[in-house]
Amino acid sequence: MPQLCSRDAAEREISRVEKLGAKWLALGQGLYPRLLAAMEDAPPLLTAKGNLGLLDRDAVAMVGARNASAAACRFARGLAHGLGERSLVVVSGLARGIDSAAHDGALDTGTIGVVAGGIDIFYPPENDERQTALYERGLVLAEMPPGTEPRARHFPYRNRIIAGLASGTVVVEAAPRSGSLITARLAAEAGREVMAVPGSPLDPRAQGCNQLIRDGATLIQNADDVVEAIRLPATAVRAEPEPYEYQEELNGDDALGVVEELLGPSPVPVDEIIRLSGAPSGAVQMALLELDLAGRLDRHAGGKVSLRA
Repeated sequence: MPQLCSRDAAEREISRVEKLGAKWLALGQGLYPRLLAAMEDAPPLLTAKGNLGLLDRDAVAMVGARNASAAACRFARGLAHGLGERSLVVVSGLARGIDSAAHDGALDTGTIGVVAGGIDIFYPPENDERQTALYERGLVLAEMPPGTEPRARHFPYRNRIIAGLASGTVVVEAAPRSGSLITARLAAEAGREVMAVPGSPLDPRAQGCNQLIRDGATLIQNADDVVEAIRLPATAVRAEPEPYEYQEELNGDDALGVVEELLGPSPVPVDEIIRLSGAPSGAVQMALLELDLAGRLDRHAGGKVSLRA
């Protein structure tokens, strides 16, 4: 049988949250997010660190593959920036790939990161700088107690919070049976809009999104499509991608695998591969040359490259 937390343990947790500069959000109280409270399984208690004012604004969730292609990351960053220009807060899960790109694109306009572990745990570790930026310029939410390391079973719980905070969820690149599709399903079950960005049928990372669209999800090509789907007033401002700010340092030996993972059937600028990989420019060029010599790379006009189908 589950046991209630002891008074001493509760007081220790309260003290730790206060020392971290975080706040409590309790279901049924004023600061608790309105849309999340409408979920049948809304968490009774959350910890929050950052700008609580973001909880009062309309929000859109954006999720996708951790091993996302460079083209998808670029699109997600630009889409998040465009949503921010339309006064929408972007909610995501502070994971690698699409989540990171979404937070980067909306950092200046408003973004909420929902973590699977405690509010003070950085996961993945290379996102510590990004999560710190959200403490200072955005908002981070956690259901687990401080100090809790994320486990596989925690991520579906995190996903329901991401879906619950937003009027709709956009999926940008997702393989079948991925966690992103779980988030989309939870959004649909809660009566929220489900949206997806189409991708090449030659890229396995696009199969989940294409399946969602075939099953009735709204096809998304830009920020105005999102605004129209969730039935909020649109503005005339167009979205442009923001520069990438956070990079994981790689050496030349690691570059080939990372570059190959970032590439897909859709052409993407070499400069974008360099930014997203975090590897030196020379190492990326050498990796591209190796792929080219192996007959696995197509080069396109405008300095763009793609993996050969």
